[in-house]
Amino acid sequence: MSQTITATNFNFPGQQSVYKGKVREVYNISGDLLVMIATDRLSAFDVVMPKGIPFKGQILNQIATKMMHDTEDLVPNWLVATPDPNVAVGHLCDPFKVEMVIRGYMSGHAAREYKAGKRILCGVPMPEGMRENDAFPEPIITPATKAEKGDHDEDISRNEILNRGIVSKEDYVILEDYTRKLFQRGTEIAAKRGLILVDTKYEFGKTKNGKIVLIDEIHTPDSSRYFYKDGYEERQEKGEPQKQLSKEFVRQWLITNGFQGLEGQSVPEMSDSYIESVSNRYIELYENITGESFVKADVSSIQERIETNVLAYLKTL
Repeated sequence: MSQTITATNFNFPGQQSVYKGKVREVYNISGDLLVMIATDRLSAFDVVMPKGIPFKGQILNQIATKMMHDTEDLVPNWLVATPDPNVAVGHLCDPFKVEMVIRGYMSGHAAREYKAGKRILCGVPMPEGMRENDAFPEPIITPATKAEKGDHDEDISRNEILNRGIVSKEDYVILEDYTRKLFQRGTEIAAKRGLILVDTKYEFGKTKNGKIVLIDEIHTPDSSRYFYKDGYEERQEKGEPQKQLSKEFVRQWLITNGFQGLEGQSVPEMSDSYIESVSNRYIELYENITGESFVKADVSSIQERIETNVLAYLKTL
């Protein structure tokens, strides 16, 4: 098993604060820049698993970085530099308190709600007679409120967001427009690689000058679900599960082992061999979605490597 990074405790020059999310740790530098470190932590059902996944942070960071570059002509984003395989540096933004989830297919959470008899998700109707993993007539936006630390994200409708003043109507129209444009571009990129972008989520924030930009990650296996295009129709016709690249396989493994993040449930033990298989699945997605071979970073001393690279970058400012 390779070394992993599951926590950091840096003290960078000009550091004002640190926010530790489920997977990322974000350092505020001088109230202007954020140094975002993608750890190897694995979160499912809003619970962080006890063990890290080798190379997961590097994979998430490098996919997100590539996708930011591949979509910056459509939607402005927060990214400034990537001084380390696990690190992204970007503009400090005031994040919107909603996640813009967009679904092209009836899978995952939407499928679970549909099986439970629901036909409206976040105020959006879902047609009768759909099978799990069928395509929606057109992609639907099903927002979620961003959870405070330790709480679950919750489905919310467009009307409720506007009525509660979580986002102004003027801003929300832009968020919807950006979400659809990003999903269309992500769909096109995936198709070139023989994949289907099933669903994903985007997060946005405002810069100090009031500009709305894409933040956090984009089109990674933590924020998105992919199917293999080859054989999709045949599997649907036979009622077989789709071959997919996403974190859903981890969720399904947890469900099978009696865990869905509910009160009183314990996280099942993940063996070293299972953790290695999860790492391999993440590498597989990286290579499929980017079309590039994954180059493993030096993990002999991950903390030292990150600190050295970030300090060297900050000295250039």
